[in-house]
This record gives sequence, C-alpha cells and structure tokens, in this order.
Amino acid sequence: MAVPKGKISRARKHSRSANWRISAPNLVECPHCHEMIKSHKVCDNCGYYDGKAVVVKKED
Repeated sequence: MAVPKGKISRARKHSRSANWRISAPNLVECPHCHEMIKSHKVCDNCGYYDGKAVVVKKED
C-alpha cells in the first residue's frame, strides 16, 4: 500500500496552493469600433466578430 514517507508541514502544504490567483483577462482591440474586448468574443459595442456583423444592434 502506498504510504507517504513523512509528515508535510503546514507551511509546505499551504505554499502549494498559495499561487492559485486570478489572472487579468486578455483584452484585444476590436478592428471595427476600436473598443477593448475579450479575444474570440463578439464585440458588445458594435456586434461584429471576425469582420462580420453577428449581432444586429437596434437604433434608438
């Protein structure tokens, strides 16, 4: 049966999970309206993705 060789201290155990942090999202500029958007997503401002109108915005 597999048994750990020795006790792992609390500092060593907790330091493994200490580096799990949230990274900032990668933002790119929309080529159509030049807003900053998440990559590979439809632009919320103009509705374009990959140079094509995907979502049609209503005019007020």
